[in-house]
Amino acid sequence: MYMLPDYLKKNDKIAIVCPAKKLPKSIEFGIKVIESWGLKVILGETVNASHHQFAGDDVLRTRDIQQYLDDNEIKAIIAARGGYGTIRIIDELDFTNFKNNPKWIVGFSDITILLSHIYANFQIPTIHGQMPMTFDEATPASLESLRKILFGELLEINTDSHQFNKIGSVEGEIIGGNLALLINIEGSASEMNFDDKILFLEDVGEHEYAIDRMMRMLKRAGKLKNLKALIVGCFNELGEESIYFGQNPNEIIKEIVEEYNYPVCFDFPIGHIENNMAIKVGGIAKLNITKEKVSLIQNF
Repeated sequence: MYMLPDYLKKNDKIAIVCPAKKLPKSIEFGIKVIESWGLKVILGETVNASHHQFAGDDVLRTRDIQQYLDDNEIKAIIAARGGYGTIRIIDELDFTNFKNNPKWIVGFSDITILLSHIYANFQIPTIHGQMPMTFDEATPASLESLRKILFGELLEINTDSHQFNKIGSVEGEIIGGNLALLINIEGSASEMNFDDKILFLEDVGEHEYAIDRMMRMLKRAGKLKNLKALIVGCFNELGEESIYFGQNPNEIIKEIVEEYNYPVCFDFPIGHIENNMAIKVGGIAKLNITKEKVSLIQNF
């Protein structure tokens, strides 16, 4: 059963937690931005916790996020950062209260696992968007896109067209996230059904051959053939190759999906970038790709 969390309103309480890696710096700037939206910020214990590279051990991180999943006064949970670690606790979380009283879950990168798990199991929309650790580096537009999604306002994202784009217009459910994390959860309880969906993908720090391998794995698994459309976000900070691979990420993906007839756009502002625009995973979106520009409309 599809259930939409309530959109936020002023004076709502939101919790910030760290389900994965520990924070390397203060998130005071991010807290102030969220408070400027009229929201009350509650900090989880993991925000200041440390256990090796994690924001506390698995038990603490599980308990911290569980507390806010179960607290009906908390209207959204925002991951302070990604990194690595969500997969270690995802199966320990109890979503019984959450599925009956849903709230917005926000994050990207490693948090893709949490977003995907919630969509796959409960069809409850979540938000792929900026996290407080990088609010101080984020563009005003990307932060405003997150605010608009949270408050249920119309969000239209426009960007220039790319030479590889395949034009077309579609409307439907939009899902996706970090490519490596989506590969990591294939075959698990967190795996999403891609059929008839607008899929968006992004990644950071990968080698070109690894991007090729992951995309071909998705193709072999039949995950790409029945899409409604594909949005290719940013694939940046590529790992150095000792021998040149011969294709950049856009060229790799273009070749792999060339045979399909659905619309495709490249270099969309999603990913590990300053202008990481918010996407409602599991929400309905309108995608229009022309020769001149690309527009994505949400909350219409």
